[in-house]
Amino acid sequence: MLIVHHLNNSRSQRILWLLEELGVPYEIRQHARDAVTNLAPPSLLDVHPLGKSPLIEDDGRVIAESGAIVEYICERHGGAALVPARDSDSWAEHLELMHFAEGSVMLPVLLHLYVGRLGEAGAPLHPRVESQLDLVFDHMERVLRPSGHYVLDTLSAVDIMLSFPAEVAIAQGRAATRPKLAAFVEMIQARPAYRRAIDKGGAYQFAR
Repeated sequence: MLIVHHLNNSRSQRILWLLEELGVPYEIRQHARDAVTNLAPPSLLDVHPLGKSPLIEDDGRVIAESGAIVEYICERHGGAALVPARDSDSWAEHLELMHFAEGSVMLPVLLHLYVGRLGEAGAPLHPRVESQLDLVFDHMERVLRPSGHYVLDTLSAVDIMLSFPAEVAIAQGRAATRPKLAAFVEMIQARPAYRRAIDKGGAYQFAR
């Protein structure tokens, strides 16, 4: 059975959601953040040298990196409908946004978190970090389709990948200036599979 190494309040929540959408049987191995530092526990280092989550184990193989995990699950576990055909016009957009979700978005998201912990020492960095957050969140708002989804007009792998940064944007109080992004978060969080993933994964600070 597929195993998900799940870290509370992390990007691994979207892996649980994906598996619930596909109806794939899986086991959760829970890992809890340090209550003081909020860092991942050493137990994840026992699974993978990077010591980060999400991680999955499948057929004896350990796979890290959210995008790789989503692509692997879609390929190996019945998620073909969540990925555009390679000969379609949507394929390049799918590929771009799958990488955008971690490559461009998460750097300013994490910088915002870390710089915020520096107090006054981090003040000079705030304008630059905020400008980059505006840039990526504006792009996420702009490329949402009229259907409320990314890439396809039904749920796609990109929706799964962009769910976490979208939730972060709304948690940061950006709903008023990004109404389509706010509607996207409301829509995905209302899905039965999403709610089941919350029930199984445990408390998740970005769920409404």
